[in-house]
Amino acid sequence: MKKFIALCLALVMTMGLCSCGRSAASAAQASQADHIAAETLAPVETPVPAETPAPAETAEAVITEETPAPTETAAAAEDAATEEIFADWNDGAPALGALIDYVEAVTDSASPDYIPPADRVAVFDMDGTLCAELCPTYLEYYLLAWRILKDPNYTPDEEMLEFGRMLRDHAIDKSFPDHMDMLHATHAAKAYAGMTLREFADFVNGCLVRNVDGFEGMTYATCFYTPMIEVVDYLTDHDFKVYICSGSDRFICRAFIEGMLDIPSEHIIGMDVALEATGQHGADGLDYVFKAGDDVIRTDRLLLKNLKMNKVTQIVQEIGRKPVLSFGNSSGDVSMHMYTISDNPYRSAAFMLVADDDVRDYGNPEKNESLKAKWADSGFEVISMRDDFRTIYGDKVVKTGTFNWLNDLAEDRIAAPAETAPAAPAETAPAAATEAEPAGDAGTQYVLYLGTNDKDTNTPVFTQAEAQEKAKEILVRHFGGYTLQEAQGGWMDDGKLYQEYTLVIYLSDTTEEAVHAAADELVETFRQSSVLIQANPTQTEFYSGAAA
Repeated sequence: MKKFIALCLALVMTMGLCSCGRSAASAAQASQADHIAAETLAPVETPVPAETPAPAETAEAVITEETPAPTETAAAAEDAATEEIFADWNDGAPALGALIDYVEAVTDSASPDYIPPADRVAVFDMDGTLCAELCPTYLEYYLLAWRILKDPNYTPDEEMLEFGRMLRDHAIDKSFPDHMDMLHATHAAKAYAGMTLREFADFVNGCLVRNVDGFEGMTYATCFYTPMIEVVDYLTDHDFKVYICSGSDRFICRAFIEGMLDIPSEHIIGMDVALEATGQHGADGLDYVFKAGDDVIRTDRLLLKNLKMNKVTQIVQEIGRKPVLSFGNSSGDVSMHMYTISDNPYRSAAFMLVADDDVRDYGNPEKNESLKAKWADSGFEVISMRDDFRTIYGDKVVKTGTFNWLNDLAEDRIAAPAETAPAAPAETAPAAATEAEPAGDAGTQYVLYLGTNDKDTNTPVFTQAEAQEKAKEILVRHFGGYTLQEAQGGWMDDGKLYQEYTLVIYLSDTTEEAVHAAADELVETFRQSSVLIQANPTQTEFYSGAAA
């Protein structure tokens, strides 16, 4: 756009100079040039008498008749260029007008709102802000369902297989259990563990080439909102540094946007799992040295689900500058928006996209009418997919209104049967153990989600380090072994966002009674109203290696 406008302005200036410019030549030369112009352009029926030439007036008349006002021409050219840039937006879209006004003000060095290029930082959520979100569910949910139920390179255990089936069976009506975001994150960490980053990218790209369920003419790789691509391009053309800050896995986002958005991979922030070297085998990074032949692989340890307040902390840590523009579509983006527009030294703005189009997409107009008012009251500019987008995915993409989800993910997978696991020799089995202690619930893994905020004050009962130590003290009294992971929980209550440091506890080879006894102590110590307990069927084996 800059180049087009500059050319238009240059053309206008050239026209002006050709009509009214003066050289440093003598007055006689100037008078002669004016007289020639007057004779050439004056109407034949009213010639100017030779004895009374009026070169100045005649020349001025020529200018008035032949040269359009430069400012009007420049404005028209800029309007045309803007229409070309935002071809997939409807004319007069309020949010787009607000964005253009904002960008023009903060990029004008003479404006009091001017922002230096170094501080022009814009952050975007991904799912539902830049691309399709519910086809019929989140892209990362689809990828995990495919990994568990269809990927020939992965054999899930019984618990993982049951989770994959639940994910498939409840996606269309969205009847997921509570805390589905964290359930997905922990299972995804486990399902992709051991993959190199190249292997993971290949898996993601292999899924992206498939047709999007519920549409014709679009693959998962191309399911971007074309009006929002125009916004990203517009901002980068005006020297904004654009970042993605998504709740989806960071490496899914990197693979997904490649070739679609001009955003470097180092500008991608998302959910994270711990990484390690192939030869590290869980050793601390301070105790291991990367070796020739090593590769970087994913582990099953979830570090962060990048939603709500976690987006703010990640922006602070990874970008190091406060954004001046924020784009999102849900309550998971409110913290990011409020951080952007609160106490910002620069003029700032936040935009919330609402999925209110049920004709071209699978939006919910009724639900989003109330959201529009809510977001506007919060100080956000509202983008309506129904009212503001001329097209959503491009003119050749058509909504079908039907899903093949259940058929596409149909399977008859069987987890590794118990009899295939090598049995321990009879003489090494601890026979006395069955007499001295209750038998464990065979094939059951218990997962406890323990919050650490006081149930009455909603403030942390302990520091994070203290919380871990308190939990460990209780767990070692009740169980022979456990796995403890850190997580972040969050919820909305009466429009207010609450965050909570959460401990996720994995228990195997135990009983429901023992789990409840430990939970009673955890509830009392951590001042909780309850602890979420999952009982998942599973198969375990203590493997000592082929030599053993």
